[in-house]
Amino acid sequence: MSKRPFGLAVAQLGPIQPEDTRKQAVSRLLEMMKEAASRGAKMVVFPELALTTFFPRYWMTEQEAIDRYFEKTMPSPDTQILFDTAKKLSIGFYLGYAEVSKEGKCFNTSILVNQQAEIVGRYRKIHLPGHSDNKSHAPFQHLEKKYFEVGNEGFNVWETMESRIGMLLCNDRRWGEAWRVLALQNAEIVAVGYNTPSQNIHWNEPPHLRMFHHLLSLQAAAYQNCVWVAAAGKAGKEDGFHLFAGSAIVAPTGEIVAQAQGEDDEVIFCQADLALGDTFKQHIFNFAAHRRPEHYTLITERVGPGVALGKPPLL
Repeated sequence: MSKRPFGLAVAQLGPIQPEDTRKQAVSRLLEMMKEAASRGAKMVVFPELALTTFFPRYWMTEQEAIDRYFEKTMPSPDTQILFDTAKKLSIGFYLGYAEVSKEGKCFNTSILVNQQAEIVGRYRKIHLPGHSDNKSHAPFQHLEKKYFEVGNEGFNVWETMESRIGMLLCNDRRWGEAWRVLALQNAEIVAVGYNTPSQNIHWNEPPHLRMFHHLLSLQAAAYQNCVWVAAAGKAGKEDGFHLFAGSAIVAPTGEIVAQAQGEDDEVIFCQADLALGDTFKQHIFNFAAHRRPEHYTLITERVGPGVALGKPPLL
């Protein structure tokens, strides 16, 4: 099978402090976009909430959060230069940010922008982690359920930049259903932005497991769905609160082909062969030949665990 090269870059962000401005964050994104383009990237993936600090760690009113951290338009005055530069360099990008919709609804959102700087896709995060109540005793909070609504546009794939590209955000990467819906649309690349605290405030999870499960989720999903995964994180200590790094590009083989080395701004790149995913779709996970959806109905009928369905066999 002939190769189908696709220059794929991931731009990890170091910490963004609460006092940092949008313009400062965008300036850093621009430098990494330029580096990605110089290395032959057709698309660069930026993290979740890439324009601000990870504000869901703070308790405030919803209106205060909107006023300080949300984007009313995209592109905005501060982000227009990202679009202008992308068009000049002929590079597409994925960008995560906090969105206020025209209807006044708040979402944790990512967009997919093509090489002509046109917004061709939007994803609103569906698997919101954390809580909405004030846990004042916790070392920090994870208030995505307070500040964001559950995404209302589903999991979609867009035909763009000579590929088929899907989007996820952070906690979505842990849910197999999300990946499979994208794979059933014949996705070739899935972009994932994230901001993941190194400490779990709900139970004493060993820190090494946080990174292990992050990479395990990416690698298993890439292999079982025959896709390239481009995962971009924001990392380091924001206001003293640590986010882990681990930005990575994973092949359909499940192998990590590039991974960030530190916790600062860093671009990683590979010349992804999209035909590799086709090989796995034909010889390993041929959905059309082997899937049996009539036996998967519990996946949509139940939200959580219920009664066991096993009965003694009729002999």
